[in-house]
Amino acid sequence: MNAGNTYGDGTVSIFDNVLGQGTAFPGGVWKNCPILASLCDPTIAVVLDERWQNYDATNDYTLTQATSGSAAISTTFPGTLAIDAGATTDNQGAQIQRLKSAFIPAANKSIWFEARISLTASTPPVTKSQLFVGLAASDTTIIASGAMSTNNRLGWMILDGGLLQTTFTADKAGTATTKTGPLLVAATAINLGFFFDGVADTVQQFVNGVATGTAVATANIPKLVVYPSFVCQSDATDEPILNIHGYRVVQLR
Repeated sequence: MNAGNTYGDGTVSIFDNVLGQGTAFPGGVWKNCPILASLCDPTIAVVLDERWQNYDATNDYTLTQATSGSAAISTTFPGTLAIDAGATTDNQGAQIQRLKSAFIPAANKSIWFEARISLTASTPPVTKSQLFVGLAASDTTIIASGAMSTNNRLGWMILDGGLLQTTFTADKAGTATTKTGPLLVAATAINLGFFFDGVADTVQQFVNGVATGTAVATANIPKLVVYPSFVCQSDATDEPILNIHGYRVVQLR
């Protein structure tokens, strides 16, 4: 752990460059996040750190099926929730939302988000899927008939015909924009993160800890409550399984 490394702004790295995301961008999306300070002073930030040591499908999370699908703690990967589309039929699958954890993008209320995910299949390798990973308004059909049907969102999606190519999407009350996201590789974990800057009112995408593409402007950033949301549906042929290897969301109070 490089606790002795300081940077131009006087901060100190608390990230392990061997186990973590490397030295190219120390700390990645978390570089300016007051994680340690918030542990000492809970009035600083709201912290949701999901390590998947249990999965409460009755209270904490709401699962909705599009005909099929399930979610359960993985017996293949430690500390992982597996969302199984449950079918090879186009547009069928499942989604979960943590409707007990509300985040509201607002002035001076910055948000940090990162999830580590991978895609597998009932008969590997998976070649295509429909998915969403990020924060979204409460909705039982985030992706319907292969298309995005939810306004007010920040995250990554794969829609009908998208194979494994993700798109970073931001929407404010129906005014949306997209940025190119990473191409997923079957059975290969990837870190998807973003930083909502509550001062500049922009959102920056991060892939494996590296800022990617240009920032999203204020016109496309939702300003109402959004929740941790994950969707895994079939795009025909494959029965995809979205493995969520933990995620974290932090927002300034």
